Amino acid sequence: MLTEKRRLLFEKQAEIVSAMAHPIRIAILDFLKDGERCVCDIAKYVGSERSNVSRHLSIMVKAGVLDCRKKGLWVIYRLRARCIINFLSCATACLKQQVKEDEKLLQTL
Repeated sequence: MLTEKRRLLFEKQAEIVSAMAHPIRIAILDFLKDGERCVCDIAKYVGSERSNVSRHLSIMVKAGVLDCRKKGLWVIYRLRARCIINFLSCATACLKQQVKEDEKLLQTL
């Protein structure tokens, strides 16, 4: 049976996964894997307005995926735990496996 502690852990993990569950947010995580960046650089990288990017960043900060700090007028963001990139690598591996399986299925047609 699922314990209360375990259920709480799964809820918190789901919050983190949910906070990453958008293509722009995944692109932001990918961009931040090389180090901290300001909102202006992040917005330029993802090709979106700063206000939209700020909303996405806020969601990830609230979930504990990112940290931020002020540097003068700039707000600088960084990955809170770099291992989150491993999760994205795992998702890519799953996609590659799906493609292989789809190719095998197509060959049987």
